[in-house]
Amino acid sequence: MRIVAAMPRKTNEPPGPIARFRRHEHLTRSGEVQDSIFCIEEGWVGRYTLLGAGRRQITALYLPGDYCEPQWIIRPRSTESIVALTPVRAWRKPVVRLTEADRYSPESRELIGALPKIIERQSAWIIALGRKSALERISTLMVEFMERLKAGGRGQGDRFPMPLTQTEIGDVVGLTPIHVNRVMKDLKTRGIIEVKRRFVTVHDQAKLRAIADSDQLH
Repeated sequence: MRIVAAMPRKTNEPPGPIARFRRHEHLTRSGEVQDSIFCIEEGWVGRYTLLGAGRRQITALYLPGDYCEPQWIIRPRSTESIVALTPVRAWRKPVVRLTEADRYSPESRELIGALPKIIERQSAWIIALGRKSALERISTLMVEFMERLKAGGRGQGDRFPMPLTQTEIGDVVGLTPIHVNRVMKDLKTRGIIEVKRRFVTVHDQAKLRAIADSDQLH
């Protein structure tokens, strides 16, 4: 990790140091005490747990504009490892400024406000993993990416960046890379999405959303 000069932000927040991480470099590992909360400026970050035989489950994804683990404002210790899935640039928000005495500051309220969205997203992932088919899981994930990146100004109409490998997608939705490849080809054959040069183009948004909600089209 390299810390470089601070960069100005569009908000009224004071500038802070920018940390840069290479792909596959860890922002933190499980159990480490945290002195800062990261705001992702560029790149994709994943929180994960390793299971037996080297199996990995990605339990959260943080995209540009997201606060990575805002709950550290309450308990500044990582419970899982967090890794850069792409080259990452992240602004550091020191936890020491977010103390009990400062809990009503705009900074603290912004971080606390991010928590409900993360909880809702985690609930949706649990439902997908527990009750949805492979086709539904990946369709749900593509809809999530489309909406989050569009809200953050990173999507271009029905086209958005998606730098994850099929192995990384599989680590999110609990499927093998071969199964992920099969489902992605199925969605392409149906004329619903197309993946090219790390970008996803959604040709039929209504069908993609319908599959995400129900597998009746399978």
